[in-house]
Amino acid sequence: MFAKPIPGRMTAGAEGDVVVLLIGMRINHFRGIHHWLPVLAAMPRMLRELTKDKSRGLLGYTLLTGSPRTYYVVQYWESKEKLYAYAAAPDMFHRKAWAIVNRKEKKSRQHVGLWHESYIVPEGGYESIYADMPAYGLAAATEALPVRARGRRAADRLAHRSSGG
Repeated sequence: MFAKPIPGRMTAGAEGDVVVLLIGMRINHFRGIHHWLPVLAAMPRMLRELTKDKSRGLLGYTLLTGSPRTYYVVQYWESKEKLYAYAAAPDMFHRKAWAIVNRKEKKSRQHVGLWHESYIVPEGGYESIYADMPAYGLAAATEALPVRARGRRAADRLAHRSSGG
């Protein structure tokens, strides 16, 4: 049920650019459950759809709560092109869910807020360290490596390039 910690210090084994998508919702009025519950339920469905087909580009994700009102997901993607392709694909659930949200927006706006932020992080623009943790975040989305594989200092890990430079 609970992941075992990996002893020692680890880092993420990501290679190349990484796209980080933060996406979430805020329940503005708990009484409007019929407005926000479908929005809350849509994300797990999209994540299941994406994890079934790795070619869509989702590397991994972490579900988080900020408070009883806020829920969000940190997603790691192979590329912005794959993220955009999923968002626009007519055969995927995101397109249907977004159409429903847009139709109901005027009625739902006061009950539920939606947001997202996307970051394209070039290789050499990210580093990580996980001490006595299960694989988490970018390391869970890619692989957990012993920190010595990328450098003991943050500056060394930031300087890592998959080409060896």
